[in-house]
Amino acid sequence: MAYRPQDLSALSYANGFTLWHYRSTDSAAEIDTTGYFNDAARMLRPGDFILCNSAVGSAPANGVLIVAANDGTTVDVTNLSPLGVLNSD
Repeated sequence: MAYRPQDLSALSYANGFTLWHYRSTDSAAEIDTTGYFNDAARMLRPGDFILCNSAVGSAPANGVLIVAANDGTTVDVTNLSPLGVLNSD
């Protein structure tokens, strides 16, 4: 699939930093590929965090992506850093 702008929401912003949320049926590997967020280049800044729910409806992976680079055209985010991966019960 591809980036869907309606699934990216700003949660909070201050001091040049924005905390985002993104939800997608795309896998984490697809989402963290360079260029996936190019259509959002005007909004995403290096250092912004994106709380991400990926592969919704199949094999979900949840975590944080960090905007590593944005030259105004191409956006690169880090690999998904998982959250809540351990559940011992």
